[in-house]
Amino acid sequence: MAVNDVVNDGSGWSGVGWDDWTNLSLIRARLDAGADPNSEVFFHERPLHMAARCGSPEVVAELAQRVDDVDAEHEGRTALWEAVFADHPGNARALVAAGADPWRPMMNGWSPGRLSLATPTPDLFTLPDGEVGLSTAETAAVAEARRLIAALGHIDGYGHSLACVADITAAEAVRRLEAVPADAADVEEIMDDPWTDFDAGLAVIGVMDVPGGCVVVQPWGYVASNPGVMERLSVGTVCYGLFANPKSGNQGAVARDGVVEEWDTHPGGGSVDAEESADEILATYLYQGQAEAYCHAGASLRPTDNRSITGRADMWLRLPEHLR
Repeated sequence: MAVNDVVNDGSGWSGVGWDDWTNLSLIRARLDAGADPNSEVFFHERPLHMAARCGSPEVVAELAQRVDDVDAEHEGRTALWEAVFADHPGNARALVAAGADPWRPMMNGWSPGRLSLATPTPDLFTLPDGEVGLSTAETAAVAEARRLIAALGHIDGYGHSLACVADITAAEAVRRLEAVPADAADVEEIMDDPWTDFDAGLAVIGVMDVPGGCVVVQPWGYVASNPGVMERLSVGTVCYGLFANPKSGNQGAVARDGVVEEWDTHPGGGSVDAEESADEILATYLYQGQAEAYCHAGASLRPTDNRSITGRADMWLRLPEHLR
């Protein structure tokens, strides 16, 4: 029987939710009642990993003194790595105090200590002699992520889509999409109430130049990230697409040279696999919860404001029927 299938009788880890890993009294009571600190809790993850990512330093310290191995790995990463990735320096310090190794090799060169150099607390650990710090390119990527996130700001809500295209102008995007100018009155009507005639609204997109390329946007629908749109835009270059799906969250895609290479990704989701490249692991860390910024960065776009995610397009266009 799986751990989460056990009746919640106050023993084991059944019924312990995300928010409970900050509750020292609860976690200590479970441990004292016989809950195994080394067992699997949620999706086979260890309790210490859960606490490191979403718990408190006190709970982390309690679990760390009861586990068999404070540096036990789950899917290629230790609890300390989880704490660093989640920007919980207090949890990280508690783990190091319990004997966790910040410089243990993992995650394609991103040990917990090396990853910490990209966080808001780069002095969290002392860099030992012989350990490699951030490269010039990685340091630049960290600085650009902070600048880009600040420039774009926060976008509320869902339902919008965009395609970030490297190295082409808005005029070239219009040509590739075979689009024609949309009537200004129609655009204003759609913006006021996109639900009046939703199908008609899906035919209209905005496009704008930004440093490094251009952005195609649809504030009220999914069409800007349609495969047909992205394939045309990406010929000879790369295009990162996003649909902020109100039902299932952010859905991403990547097209290169006219071919969609990645589909149904989760930009800004904060989940990373050990098999991913070192650059992708860093990007996933830097753009957690920032799906729009992730797409801009993927296409090496460098906007200085948030026009590309707030619908202030340079041109509003009507797409041909086969691209809607």
